[in-house]
Amino acid sequence: MTSRPKQPVRVRFAPSPTGNLHLGGARTALFNFLFARHHGGVMLLRIEDTDRERSTEAAIAAILDGMRWLDLSWDEGPIFQTSRLDRYRELAEDLVARGHAYRCVCTPLELEEQRKKSQAKGLPPRYDGRCRDRKISADLPHVVRFRNIPDQIVAFDDLIRGPLSFDSGLLDDLVILRTDGMPTYNFAVVVDDADMKISHVIRGDDHINNTPRQIPIFHALGADIPAFAHLPMIYGSDRTKLSKRHGATSVMAYREMGYLPHALANYLVRLGWSHKDQEIFTREELIAHFDLDHVGSSPSVFNPEKLLWLNAHYIKNAPDTVLSPLVSELLPPLVEPLPQSFDPDHRLRIVSLLKGRAKTLLELAEFSLPYLDRTLAIDPHAREKALGPESASILEPLLVSLSSLPDWSADPIKNVFTQIGEALNKKLGELAQPVRVALTGKTVSPGIFDVLLLAGREISLIRIEAALALARTPFSASPSPTGKDLS
Repeated sequence: MTSRPKQPVRVRFAPSPTGNLHLGGARTALFNFLFARHHGGVMLLRIEDTDRERSTEAAIAAILDGMRWLDLSWDEGPIFQTSRLDRYRELAEDLVARGHAYRCVCTPLELEEQRKKSQAKGLPPRYDGRCRDRKISADLPHVVRFRNIPDQIVAFDDLIRGPLSFDSGLLDDLVILRTDGMPTYNFAVVVDDADMKISHVIRGDDHINNTPRQIPIFHALGADIPAFAHLPMIYGSDRTKLSKRHGATSVMAYREMGYLPHALANYLVRLGWSHKDQEIFTREELIAHFDLDHVGSSPSVFNPEKLLWLNAHYIKNAPDTVLSPLVSELLPPLVEPLPQSFDPDHRLRIVSLLKGRAKTLLELAEFSLPYLDRTLAIDPHAREKALGPESASILEPLLVSLSSLPDWSADPIKNVFTQIGEALNKKLGELAQPVRVALTGKTVSPGIFDVLLLAGREISLIRIEAALALARTPFSASPSPTGKDLS
């Protein structure tokens, strides 16, 4: 277990609002959240929106919605970098005044010529420092560059990868302020982390190469350097960076597909972190056990099937009162709702009966439709398999006997099936299957007695009668039952 940090823990999740909250970003937010909660610290939300061309209000809203859906609450923020532009300019000028930075008036054409010359010599394409010692007026159009100190080793102990070091001679004089006065990423991040007293920077390992650029800026500002922890990438099944070709990557797409937020969070936290052999965690357990010592340094492979299994587990174990409103949100408009469709207790009974069979909330909503909507679409394969001519000899006596029942409850219904089974020398499964297809349109459902009780007397008898008519009609001559109202 990671020992408790000596200084107060302050972490930040700092997305750029150029698109939706994706799985990699969500995992980074989750690890920051859990680390802060485990150590009784603070998580700050910072929106890095200085890329004005790509940052959008819609993306900001999508990021906030995704974090709220995953129940990743932040303690401070959101703080927008565009609200701090004066601060970046102030510190850039201070670095110039103290000799840590300088103004550069090289044109794009000159920079391109320098790049080509470096490449021709087999060197990295970096700035040659020709403006380093020139006195350039602030009134001229210019950028501000950080004065890199060559022939030094920039080293730090990554909390996940261990000791890392970089040769400063491979780094050029980084632009920290553009001509329009906007800060570059590496400068704004350092100023923010310093001002906001961030103790631990937990981010994706695609930022590792930024770290040796940022540490000298921390030194120049006289600021404390946070601890760094770079999370490994998430790969698709082909072991390449997770992208749309591997399936949905947006967090909110999983909400639309019927996933529960805590199922997705549980899955994401296990992409790179482990606690013994435990697979399923409550939020409280994650906070209690989470540490960086057990975050691996190798990329994790995203497995949609494992996530689907985990989601099914969460659905099966979720309270009916939690699932019912979520399912209701996903139900399509009912063509002709049954009288009990609007009864909250009836919907709870549906959820309780069906949730053990559903892998997603969308699937649970689909399973619920036969008990809410008078319109029934019978699957053609189910119709062919279970409603052939031979099933008429089963459905007819069942219809007669069920119609005569004065009490529509479990024991009388069971007695009818027992009596008909003995008379026809049929097992319960043989009797149940055509009734199941008649009532649900599918060959798989909960127990047939539960289905009959949930559907109710009226709709059960109507649908069995309609199925009997289908069974007496040659399949090739009957109209397609898909979308057909059998009432």
